[in-house]
This record gives sequence, C-alpha cells and structure tokens, in this order.
Amino acid sequence: MQGRGRYSYFRATLIALALVSGPAAHSGFAQEATTRQFETVRVSTTTTGGEATIGGTVVPFKEATLTAQIPGRITFLAGQEGDKAKSGEVLVQIDDDDIQARRRAALAQIAQAEAALRNSQMQYSRELYAPRVDSLTGFPGMGVPTLFDQFFTRGFANNFGNSNTAIERQADLYSRGVGINTAQSALLQAQAQLEALDAQLRDSQAIAPFDGIIIRKMVEIGDTVQPGMPLLDFAYTEYLRVEAEVPVRLAAGLSEDMIVPARLDVGGVTVDAKVAQIFPVADPKRHTVRVKFDLPIDTPGGPGMYVEVTVPDPTVPLRTQYAVPAEALVWRGSLPSVFVMKDGKPSLRLVRVGYPLPDGRVSVISGLSGNEEVILNPPANLVSGE
Repeated sequence: MQGRGRYSYFRATLIALALVSGPAAHSGFAQEATTRQFETVRVSTTTTGGEATIGGTVVPFKEATLTAQIPGRITFLAGQEGDKAKSGEVLVQIDDDDIQARRRAALAQIAQAEAALRNSQMQYSRELYAPRVDSLTGFPGMGVPTLFDQFFTRGFANNFGNSNTAIERQADLYSRGVGINTAQSALLQAQAQLEALDAQLRDSQAIAPFDGIIIRKMVEIGDTVQPGMPLLDFAYTEYLRVEAEVPVRLAAGLSEDMIVPARLDVGGVTVDAKVAQIFPVADPKRHTVRVKFDLPIDTPGGPGMYVEVTVPDPTVPLRTQYAVPAEALVWRGSLPSVFVMKDGKPSLRLVRVGYPLPDGRVSVISGLSGNEEVILNPPANLVSGE
C-alpha cells in the first residue's frame, strides 16, 4: 500500500509538470521547426538605368528565296520544311520535256551547220588550187576547141579589156570565202541556241545555293508555275542572328563587335550577342536603324523567335532597385508576390517585378523596403501568418 501510494504521487507530479510546461515547450519546438524548414535570403539591391530594351526577331545567318525561272509543272521536291540539303543539291525540278526536245533539234542544226562549213571549206580549197576559170572540165572530144579558146580567145579578150581572168578568179575565191563565213555564222547561231536551251535546263532546277534547311515551301508536286513565282525559302541556320529596329538615338551608341545582353523568349535565357552589322541608312518613316546581332553557337530556339536586346541609353538615369532570386517569387493569379519572414512567421507580400537579371535575380520595382528576408521555394500550401 505504501509503495503504491508513492507511485501514484510521482505519477501525479509528472502529469502536473507536463500540464504546466508542455504547451510552452511544444510551442518553442514548433516555432524552431517552423523557422528551420524555410530557406531564406536577404533582399539585395541592383543598379538599373543607362540602358534600354529593344525587341527583335531571330533570323537565319543566310536566307534565300528560290523562284521559278521558266514556266512549267513541278515534278520533284526535295522534301518538307526542316529537311537539310547540301550545296548544289536539286531542291525543285520543273518539267523540261519541251526544252529537251528543242535541245535535240538544236544538236541536229549544229551537225548540219558543221557539214555546211566543211563543204564551204572544201569548195574554197578547190577554187584556191583548181580555179574555175582555168578548168578544162567538160571539154568536148579531145578538148581542142576549148583548149584553143583557153589560150587564144581569152588571151585576146584580156588584151582588149573584155574580160580579166585574175579578177574572175579573185571573185570566185571571195565567193567561196563568203560561203565559209556564212557556214561559220550558222554554226555559231546553232551553238548559241544550244547554250540558251542548256541555260533553260539549268533554270528548270532550283539548286541549293549553300548548306541549309528548307524553312518554307510554297508549291507542291503537280503545281504549275510561272517565272518569278516563289518556290521555297532556304536558309542556313547553324548560326543565328537577331534583327532589330533600333531608334536613331540608341543606334549612335552602338558599334560593330560590341557585346550586349540578349534575352531569349525560350525559357528567359540570357546570352551575349555581338553587333554584326549596322545599316548605314535610317528608316525615314519610323526613324530607326536596322541592326543585326550575332548569337552564340547552339543558342536555343530558331528563326522567328522574339528576343529582347539591351543596348546602352545615356538618356535614362541610373537608379537603384531591389532584387530577389527568381525562386522567391510566387505567382498566385496574375500578381507576383513573395513570402517575407516577419516576427518568425511567413508573411505574403505583393510586389511589382521588373526584368530578369543575368545572375538569376529579378528586379523588384515596388513592394519591398530592402531589409526583409524572403523565403526561397515556398511550399504551395504555405499560408501567410502561419
């Protein structure tokens, strides 16, 4: 009985102590656990100003629009958008049956002109070494009357001025020479016609001017095209560029090979862009200068993507803004906010953010005083004040 009474006394004492000290101790442990479960970072500052952001578009390093040079029907296409091709590869073929037929006719004309030229040369050689005025061909009998005429009658005719054998021979040679020139001209004309047909055959094919990919296709097999109609757009996309219209006041602060930051529309990635070309003439309507920026190799994205390029702007004054890591931002609805630690508890604070910074932080225009500690990666079920 005495031992049981002592046990009951100690038990009551322990229960009383637990009732007195338990809640306070539990609250302290909970507060310590609550404090430890959040990773916090102090709000930092950043200097902004002295620069402006210009919107631009990613374009291929080289781009060409292939157009039809002859009328006809499309008989071959190299592939679809995104397919690669090597320099000199046929991308589009236009029906060339009519040109091939005319080319065979031109070859026949060349053969005929060559035969006529050889005959003219032979006739000239014959006249040169066997003049027609001295020819005895066709003499009747033994040829004595004609031979008599050759030696006596023509001689008297030459003496009395009725004829001149030398001039007749010279005229015959000149006539044969004209025949050679005429045959040569006919041959050159036939060869020129063949060259024109060969040029049309080359124009019946759209050839890749460089290594690249098909980025846009405007025709299909079976379509009938006319000269000047676009067939496809071909581009070299291993290197990319940004093309932007920069106001004249900002273009004055740019120079070739200058490095400026560019923010891509793919995941908000920021890369260094180099000024590659500044056009010498401004747009008279918009008062802007076209500037091209080279992007690094293996830049994510492709042609047509939106890019923001930051260029120097001395007209914008420098100012200091607060910045927080991107992991501290919470997007609930359309307004960004952060959780700050206040009296050991998280407190939700609405903020107005600016632009991302290269080191992963985001500038905050309003909503913070600069002395807070913000929570990184807050849980989705975190409630302000708890």
